[in-house]
Amino acid sequence: MIYTVTLNPALDYIVSLDALTTGSVNRAHTEQKEPGGKGINVSRMLHNLGEQSTALGFAGGFSGDWLTDRLTREGIQTSFTPIEDDTRINVKVKEQNETEINAPSPAISEAAQAQLQDQLSRVTTGDTVVFAGSVPQTLPQNIYETMILEAKSKGAYICLDASGEAFQHGLKAVPDMAKPNQHELEELFNCEIRNISDAAHYAEKLQTTYGINHVLVSLAGEGAVLVTQDGALHARPPAGALVNSVGAGDSSVAGFLAAQLASASVHGTLAYSVASGSATAFSDGFGAKADVEKLAEEVKITDLS
Repeated sequence: MIYTVTLNPALDYIVSLDALTTGSVNRAHTEQKEPGGKGINVSRMLHNLGEQSTALGFAGGFSGDWLTDRLTREGIQTSFTPIEDDTRINVKVKEQNETEINAPSPAISEAAQAQLQDQLSRVTTGDTVVFAGSVPQTLPQNIYETMILEAKSKGAYICLDASGEAFQHGLKAVPDMAKPNQHELEELFNCEIRNISDAAHYAEKLQTTYGINHVLVSLAGEGAVLVTQDGALHARPPAGALVNSVGAGDSSVAGFLAAQLASASVHGTLAYSVASGSATAFSDGFGAKADVEKLAEEVKITDLS
């Protein structure tokens, strides 16, 4: 079983209008509500790829009920830990530019934290656990380190996709896979990545510093670099028009895990991962499996070792 852990999920409320005028009444043309959170995005893309997962994390109030119900209706299993506060609601305003207003995270009690930790203590060898996204303000920044150590002790394969201090602490627990984007890798090593060679260099530094099996660095339009103990690969993405950047990196994680479950080669796993991110980037929502399989044939892999 694949478990995705989203500590700070959201209900994303998205409105579109011609132009936003501050200090005045604005009328939207369209509005939509979507589940938000990196781990949840991974679960949604896994579902599109035909893989089952269970979404874990914290959810509370009417917005938490909506989140749980929506995912259930999509066919995604959930086992959220209930909290007293409402799950946050983030507002995204789309006009010529996109403006985001992210709400503060809800309070997480020690009892809720312990309940989620108990869920992680039940994973077993053969399971995969994805820890992804930001950490609520009331939780310690080393929470990923603590939870990864718990899940690893049960023999699970661990993926970490986070940023900042939470990412740095999580790396200390040596996850099996780390998935920084370019900005997060630059932040980690206080460096500037100017090209594919730079990305591979710092991905290798991350891999050797912590002893991580797989380091997958997403590079937006430049594709991705994958570093393993056997060397470094670069995947150039297929051509296509960018429609939606939300969830593309999370989709690449889902594609990577799905390919691993299918026992694909390293080259095949990377191609499927990048194709999954591209399929979402080229779609209004999350990419379809048929599109991923077609795009995977167009991904160009280069050995950088």
